[in-house]
Amino acid sequence: MEDSTEEDIESLIEGMAYIPGHFHLELNLNGEPNGPVNLRHRDTQLKRESLRAELEAETGLLQYAVRNMLGLLAFHVDELETAEEAFHSICQEDPENLNAWANLGYVYERLGRELEEGECMERVAALMGPENHTDCRLRVARCLAEQAYAYPHDVELERDEDLRERLTSALMLYKRALDNGEELISVEEKRSWYFKMAAIYIRLDGIVRDSKDIDLTRLNYFNKGLRLLTETLKSDNTHLKALAWCYIGLMLERTEEFSTVPMSVHDCGFSGSDPLTCYGSAIKLATDDAFILNRLANVFFLSGKIEMATGICNMALSVLPDAELNWQAYCTRAKLSVTTYAKDLDKAKGGQGGIPDRQILKEARADLERVLAVRPCLRTHLELGQVYYYMGVDALQESLLVDEMAINQALVSLSKALQCPLGSTISKLQLLRGRCLLLKGEEQNAIDCFRKALELEPPSVQDTTVLCCLLQAILASFTQRGIDTDQAIIQLEECLKQAEERYGTNIVQTELKALCRAHTDEVTELSRDLVRKGRLEVVRKLLKSIQPQGKKFSLGRSMSI
Repeated sequence: MEDSTEEDIESLIEGMAYIPGHFHLELNLNGEPNGPVNLRHRDTQLKRESLRAELEAETGLLQYAVRNMLGLLAFHVDELETAEEAFHSICQEDPENLNAWANLGYVYERLGRELEEGECMERVAALMGPENHTDCRLRVARCLAEQAYAYPHDVELERDEDLRERLTSALMLYKRALDNGEELISVEEKRSWYFKMAAIYIRLDGIVRDSKDIDLTRLNYFNKGLRLLTETLKSDNTHLKALAWCYIGLMLERTEEFSTVPMSVHDCGFSGSDPLTCYGSAIKLATDDAFILNRLANVFFLSGKIEMATGICNMALSVLPDAELNWQAYCTRAKLSVTTYAKDLDKAKGGQGGIPDRQILKEARADLERVLAVRPCLRTHLELGQVYYYMGVDALQESLLVDEMAINQALVSLSKALQCPLGSTISKLQLLRGRCLLLKGEEQNAIDCFRKALELEPPSVQDTTVLCCLLQAILASFTQRGIDTDQAIIQLEECLKQAEERYGTNIVQTELKALCRAHTDEVTELSRDLVRKGRLEVVRKLLKSIQPQGKKFSLGRSMSI
């Protein structure tokens, strides 16, 4: 009997244009890890955090899409009981949810609970029912929409090509969901799908905006996205409408990047519209709602509109100043303060402005301390560590220590961050810790942190900040060791080998050139020591980095001891 049931289910699935559940989807999550397993677990856990925040915003049926995805992520970090609970709760609240029943059956299979697995599969078969039946078409539409939701939340999407593929797959599934649901899906539910699709088109537009010979593709993304957002404006959901107005403003700002104004701007009634008017409409809708204001502030922050985001954070805190109930606003405002300080600092270093006001750092610290009192977490400890670091170093020369107490406080905050789940897997944390230790003259400890930071960075990251810090720390270690420089030399050789494998020879040469220019005397002494000890390969790399293009050098004639 069981064999015939399984055969019936298999033949049914083979004849269908879709398969319920998330475990068969072509996601990196469901495949073999591209990199170290611990880093995939880190990325998966971080994705869970962002989805939990997303769940707070989903009050309609798409909440089940979020919860199914959370169950999938829990499964892939080996929390099978949590995954079971996630899927089972959906089945109880929404007994016709095809994905939840299929996912629950998969979990039971992994747990070896064959009886319960069979019950789930029978339930899936019953729900899949006659394909053209009205109720079945509705279930299929929602099943596909939930699967579409999953694709943009895949992990290890380090290349734009991979992200673009996932986003395109999501759009295809949303379109199939709309085709299956047609008049059966309520207008309001469709609008929630339209908004998700519009957000995907905006992301695709962002991916291709810097590409050449792709104007028509970009125009297609833009036009479809704007039309979907215009439909979303008709929603009864204030949150959805406010975000739609915000996104429309962002899209109207991009019209200047096209050779001709996209026709959708005229079709949707936005000819000559000012993006600021759209932003104003979004803010007006959210005036008394701290949650929506926080969402808007986050969008503006990610769009680089720091002043606008700060103003909206202040509005959210005027509506709801209680840190326990509105900790998100304090976190965002602190992040905005640190970002503002860092940007002003970069301008000052480039001679384009004065030294930034350190009062900004004090305000950020006050906001973060409010959050820590009610909701201590990895991100807050890390942000506070960043604030204390800036307080402890000279504004223009970060290699100069001006307040050791602040640096000690930074290290305390970073220590607390390390004790949090995932703390030991965050590259930025190790980088900041290494910088603090280097300021305190603990070169070897700093080197260990920088090497760890390098290991934790995704392979696709080409930012050489960690490499630069590591080279400086090794050079500082060399100068402090007197006659016993062997360990520093070995570390330098290992560092250069690792860096060339990761970044390529040209980038490493650029970093060595910067090191030579900034620390000429120390590098000269290092080169002499390398020659004395016969470590000529590193000397060649140092010389090659500073020689004029097109000229060759002779090692014997270039060095005088």
